[in-house]
Amino acid sequence: MSLKGNTVLVTGAGNGIGAAIAKAMAEAGAEVIAADIDEDAAKACAEAASAHGGKTLALQADCGDVASIDAMVDAAVSECGKLDAIVNNAGVTRAAYIMDLTEADWDRMHRVNAKGVFFCLQRAARQMIDQGGGRIINMASVAGRGFKDTSNAAYAASKGAVIALTKTASQQLGQHNINVNAICPGVTLTPLVDKMLIDRAEQQNKTVEEILATISRPIPIGRPNTPEDIAAMAVFLAGPGARNITGQAYNVDGGLVTS
Repeated sequence: MSLKGNTVLVTGAGNGIGAAIAKAMAEAGAEVIAADIDEDAAKACAEAASAHGGKTLALQADCGDVASIDAMVDAAVSECGKLDAIVNNAGVTRAAYIMDLTEADWDRMHRVNAKGVFFCLQRAARQMIDQGGGRIINMASVAGRGFKDTSNAAYAASKGAVIALTKTASQQLGQHNINVNAICPGVTLTPLVDKMLIDRAEQQNKTVEEILATISRPIPIGRPNTPEDIAAMAVFLAGPGARNITGQAYNVDGGLVTS
């Protein structure tokens, strides 16, 4: 699945799933733009990806701010000349019971997870329409499928929005040779999940290991994801083998959720 000659922009690339995707795209031969709200983290990701020999670029971007999104894509295209694929991975959450969520929590999560994904998709699509096509990969979650152990209900709602957006966008952008798909990770061992596990362990007066065991126990295949499991799906969806796949939301979860 060579991506040689392709330019791929990954948001939220500073760590976890985003960093793994940027590295995997570079390994597959793509030029990689690593964007993150933390500029130092973006630079570290781009430097790690450059070890595979391709061109890389680090950008600071706030994916909850439309002006910042526009500047990010403009800079990527100015530097690389085109945009073949974008992975809308940036996202935020926290562990919280439904009755403890605040308006600020809702706004913070939807600002990045839903609004941010939409405007990243729209701005990337504008470029892709001009150049004759491209791939858009949105990071959703099994939370958007109704997974009962999600971090919180507002996060689940934001990821459900991503799934719906993916389906609608695929229908409207297909005429421009733009494929739009989503990935729905299950339990994935990332710094974001580590923080959630710590929070939940404190709330329930348990150890992190006990919380992780409880969450992992229902996984039929017997193990949680690593970020590399999600990255492998992203590389496939960006590659030539997925040229006729669009409007889909793929669970990568070890069989945890079957719908």
